[in-house]
Formats: sequence, structure tokens, C-alpha cells
Amino acid sequence: MKQQGDTVTLFSSLQWLFFIFANTVVVPISVGAAFQLPTETIEMTIRCSFIFTGISCILQAWIGHRYPLLDSHSGLMWGLMINMGISASALGLDFATVGGGIATGILLAGAVTVLLAAFNLIYIIQKVIKPMVISVYIFLLTFQLIFIFFKGMFKITESGTIDLPVSLFSILIVIFVGFLRIKGGKILGNFSILIGIIVGWSLYRIIFPSDLPTASSSGMAFTFFPLGTPNLNIGIIFVSFFAVLLNLTNSFASIQAVADVYKEKVEHSQYRRSIFVTGVFAFITSIFGLVPFTPFTSTIGFLQSTKLFKRKPFIISGFLFTLLGVIPPLGRFLGTIPLTIGNAVLFVAYLQLFGTALNSLKGTLFNSETILRLAGPVLVGVSIMNIPPALFGNIPVLLQPFITNGLIMGVIISIFLEKFINWNKLTNKLEVGQ
Repeated sequence: MKQQGDTVTLFSSLQWLFFIFANTVVVPISVGAAFQLPTETIEMTIRCSFIFTGISCILQAWIGHRYPLLDSHSGLMWGLMINMGISASALGLDFATVGGGIATGILLAGAVTVLLAAFNLIYIIQKVIKPMVISVYIFLLTFQLIFIFFKGMFKITESGTIDLPVSLFSILIVIFVGFLRIKGGKILGNFSILIGIIVGWSLYRIIFPSDLPTASSSGMAFTFFPLGTPNLNIGIIFVSFFAVLLNLTNSFASIQAVADVYKEKVEHSQYRRSIFVTGVFAFITSIFGLVPFTPFTSTIGFLQSTKLFKRKPFIISGFLFTLLGVIPPLGRFLGTIPLTIGNAVLFVAYLQLFGTALNSLKGTLFNSETILRLAGPVLVGVSIMNIPPALFGNIPVLLQPFITNGLIMGVIISIFLEKFINWNKLTNKLEVGQ
């Protein structure tokens, strides 16, 4: 019986390992591409991503919230960093200035997060971030990430047009992964992302051998602040600082969601310990040019479909994932994943985030008045996302990084609407009318 139990633990750990890999590997590659980092630097960030993601998962499951809940790169900060990298020239800034400002903002936010947890002040954030603000945040995060993945799966030629063969191949990968997700059953469906990366990468090497990124042959020395040395660009610092604190809303939502799966009540101390770990790792990620970590809401679907509710396999997978980052040849090899393939696969993976946003509205009543609490912030945010940053060139430089970010602006609008309008009164008016 013990041998059988060990076998189950081993295979459960491998399932977790594949899940962590599929949700992590593309993030440092895409950020590196947005900031035009050299190949050897991207390889270094991949290794650091693996090492610290594994350690963070172990610590969260051991002394943080104590659930088997993937702790990896924040979707909010991922989208923000990519958008800032892509928009650097439009803002009249170089990559190092933008990256350095982001690093400063994350460092400061990490310090504040640690202090909030250490002095038991996280209730302050909970008072500001109401359920509707979280819904607006998830909707806008969905749009922001999907826009990035959709654009990223099309290869652009030097003349500014799409490379048709590569782009069509990306679309086929989207269809393939989507089909696996829907028709693949529990086993194939759970690993559709990983299968998509492996199949897409393998076929890409065969069909487009001259298009592959080349692995660096140089050493893989660790570099501090690869995106740029910390600076005092106030506009970028403020946006990054606010985004990291806003990212804590995802911590509350994810921990509560996984507790519901276990049919448990979340203790205040669990939030506090988890947020403390998140703050510490904000320091670490900024030093190595990584996207800050957060508990993954998408883990809930994985838990429900695989029934892997024990912590032991998850902790083992965290150790194995850290080990992968310690092996240099693996980092060099993973650095050659085509970015178009990664974006195509993640485009499918994050479609489910839209369902999460819709589910967050369950039980909320809307009429012609109350719909504004959702439609206003979401549609304003999406509109800003589709305006080229260069059009805001006559706005003061300090405000540009803030004004040009649709997600940040949408959430700010939602916070003000929830603070200064009594929506319960308007909802009661709807119920009386019925």
C-alpha cells in the first residue's frame, strides 16, 4: 500500500510540475522580447523564474496560505510590463529608463506590502477593494492579456506586415489547443497548454528551421536589474507601485476561491502570511527583472478537475521546478521557444479568465442605472487600451504612464464609483420596481 501511495504522489507531483511549467515559461520570454534583451539575459531570467517560482510555491504551501495554489507571475504586472516596454519609444523613453522605473516601483511596493502584513494592516486594502472592483479588475485584465497574446501570435515582418505562413501556423496551434481543451477529456484537457507548447515548438523547428531563436553559447552569469537600474522616473514608479498593490486583490480572490473548494473558512492569518511572502518576493523579482508573483486563480479549475488536494505533491513539484532552473543547459534550451507559439497557446489558456470575470458577478442585479458601475470602468479602460500612447504626448510626462494604462484607469474609476455612490440603494430601487 505504501508503494502504491508513493506512486500516486510521484505522478501527482509530475502533473503539478507540468502545470507550473505551462503557466510560467512564456512570461520571462515575452518580457525579454518587449525590452529587447539579449538572448543570454532572457535565458538567465528563465532560470531565475523557475528557481523563485518553485521556492515561492513551497513557501506559500508551507507557511503562507497553506494551500496547493500556484504562485507565479502576476497577469496584471505581466501585461503592464510588456505594454510599458512596447510603449517606451512612444513615451520618449529608452528601455533602461522604463525598466529601472518599474524596478523602483516594485521595490517600494514590496516594502509597503511587507509592512502591511507585518503590522496587520491588510484590512486597509480590503476596505478599498470591493467585490465590484475585483470584477472590473478581472474583466480588464482579461482584455489586456488577450490583446497582448493575440498580437503576439502574429509575426511582423520588417515591412510592417504579418508573416503569413508563421501567423497561419499560430492560428492552427490556437485551434489545436482549443480542441484539446474542449474534447480532450480530463487528461489531455488538463495538459492542453503543455501539449500545445511541445507540439507547436516541435513542428515550428521542422517547418521554420531558419526562424528559430538561437541559444546563447556564453555563460549564464546572474545579472542584477537586467531591465534597467532603479531610477526616479516618478510616473513609471507610481504606476508600477500602484499595480503591485492592486495585485493584492488577486491574492484575496484566489485564496478565498481555493478555500471554497476545500469548504473551509479562510483565517485572517492566512491572508497575512501569504501577503508577507508576496511582499518579500516582490523584492526578489525586481532585482532579477522578473514579473512579481501572485496566487493563480486558474489553479482552481486544475484542482477541481484533477482532485489533487494534498499539499505534499505540490511541494515536491515546487522543489522539482526549482531544480529545473538550476540546470544551465535547460535554461539555454527553453530560451529558444518561439514567442509566436507561446502567445498562441496562452491566448487559449486565458480565455477562461473571462468566465472567471462573469462568475464574479453572480448575484449582482443591474438596471439602466446600476450597469454603469461595471460598464463605465470596463469600457473606459478598454477604450484607453486601444488608443496609441503617442496620442497622449502633450500630457505631462509624469502622468503619461498612468493615463495610458487602461487597466489602472478603469480600476481607479471603479474604486471611486464604489466609494461615492450608494449602489445598494439603486439596487433596492430595482427590486421594489419588480
